[in-house]
Amino acid sequence: MIPFSPPRIDDLTIKAVEEALRSGWITTGPRTKEFERKLADFCGVDRMIALNSWTNACELVLRWYGIGPGDEVILPAYTYCATANIVMHVGAKPVLVDVLDDFTIDPEAVRKAINQRTKCIIPVDIGGLPARLDRLMRVAEESCALFTPAVNLRVAGSNPQMRLGRALVLSDAAHSFGARIAGKPVGGQADITGFSFHAVKNLTTAEGGALAFNLPAPFDHEEIYRWFNTMSLHGQSKDALAKTQPGAWRYDVTQPGFKCNMTDLQAAIGLVELKRYKSETLPRRKAICDRYSAAFSDDARFVLPTFVDEEPGRAARTSSYHLYMLRVASATEAQRDAIIEAIAKKQVSVNVHFLPLPLLSFYKGQGLRMDDFPNSYKHYSREISLPVYYDLSDAQVDTVIQVVKAAVKEVMG
Repeated sequence: MIPFSPPRIDDLTIKAVEEALRSGWITTGPRTKEFERKLADFCGVDRMIALNSWTNACELVLRWYGIGPGDEVILPAYTYCATANIVMHVGAKPVLVDVLDDFTIDPEAVRKAINQRTKCIIPVDIGGLPARLDRLMRVAEESCALFTPAVNLRVAGSNPQMRLGRALVLSDAAHSFGARIAGKPVGGQADITGFSFHAVKNLTTAEGGALAFNLPAPFDHEEIYRWFNTMSLHGQSKDALAKTQPGAWRYDVTQPGFKCNMTDLQAAIGLVELKRYKSETLPRRKAICDRYSAAFSDDARFVLPTFVDEEPGRAARTSSYHLYMLRVASATEAQRDAIIEAIAKKQVSVNVHFLPLPLLSFYKGQGLRMDDFPNSYKHYSREISLPVYYDLSDAQVDTVIQVVKAAVKEVMG
């Protein structure tokens, strides 16, 4: 059986977790803080905070920006439900727009959707390819005249909506840690970028996430970090590490916070993964994707994913090679599903990314119609994600290729 995306767990990983256990620090401690510093250095930003998931990290961003009932947040119809769920959690309305042929959000559709209720734009990096953040930031900046900030919002002594004066751009980079835009790592392009370190991601901490802060002046990233750190621990003014100082037991709570801190056990895994990310993880994932592309590129039955986009007049984008999102050119949704069943019978695991939001019962119940997002449906209905992970051998890649081609022939002739 060839699995879809098992995590890389080896002796280095096990040793790092054992050392964390033996140190006595199993909650947020020195390893978490070290992980944050090294993440910030990797992404080329001043400050990052590591938390327990992308979902909780990015929900905290919406709460920090004061988004709630009556507000709207624009996001693509083609995304995992977490992107929209966090909007629902704070009582705001997700406003969906269609995607481009590379699966990422259409900036012009975003421009048309912005109105006075828009408080945030959440572009989603799909399969490792970053969204067109240069254009999306420009759309946000050019729409300042439509922005109506909440006048009574106070966070850490300031009103972030009035300071920024436009819709916040919160990048969903759950798939794209290590991707690049215009030669620079993802993380320093949007106002705030959220990463996921879930078990199937390129870099894992078992479960986990992080936020990269890239807000313009006069925002103080250190002040923002302190707010997020406090609010991730029930609003408590001191975390466990700070309270280890002599006589430092006393703390305060000025706001009712949440519980979404990262632990040192998670950070221990992340530190191992980060150390070998550029030298081992990314090169291997790229080699696997290149091998797939070489095999499918001369076959008109398939549409290949985009990994490098260098079109004139646009900021070049390079994927993190998180997924190999193959499309069967002329397949219907039913044929695609039959192809997946035929592949599974040959002991190869594949997946689909994703069920667009209007196809899910809850969001369908909100009045969303798949017919309103034709490009999202077109690409979803014929997409099959192939296995990509560090320990996948070239021989296994070749097996996947053979099985996929045979399954397409079996179903479609």
